[in-house]
Amino acid sequence: MSKVSYYTAEGLKKLREELNQLKDVERPKASQAIADARDKGDLSENAEYDAAKEAQGLLEMKISKMEATLANARVIDESQLDTSKVLALSIVKIKNQVNGMEMTYTLVAESEADLAAGKISVNSPIGQGLLGKSVGDVAEIKVPNGIMKFDILEISR
Repeated sequence: MSKVSYYTAEGLKKLREELNQLKDVERPKASQAIADARDKGDLSENAEYDAAKEAQGLLEMKISKMEATLANARVIDESQLDTSKVLALSIVKIKNQVNGMEMTYTLVAESEADLAAGKISVNSPIGQGLLGKSVGDVAEIKVPNGIMKFDILEISR
């Protein structure tokens, strides 16, 4: 059973563009690679043909997964979201209690996550630990090397 994933309009558009790229460009390339390899002779001893068939299978699997993700994707209307607590698409400013470092993260769907851009997945340990918290709360988040404590300083959209 597939689970619903929430996206920004921009994130959903990027997902659709990537799927179209795979279907319209990569799929014909894979078919052409198989045809080229087939033209080289005996298929029983043709490693190039086997590799092209395997690459095509992986591509089809990726397309299938993306189609399932898109089928269960929902766009979040950011104007309707509550800013009193952390939700998906919240911009959260937190402070590490141990080293005093302040960070700002946007909680996004897993496929939109990009740590360099300050976007973390709602499914990540930190994302999970922040969900539902309000300004002034302390988020205790279990990470591989122990428990981290963060003060929630600010929540916005």
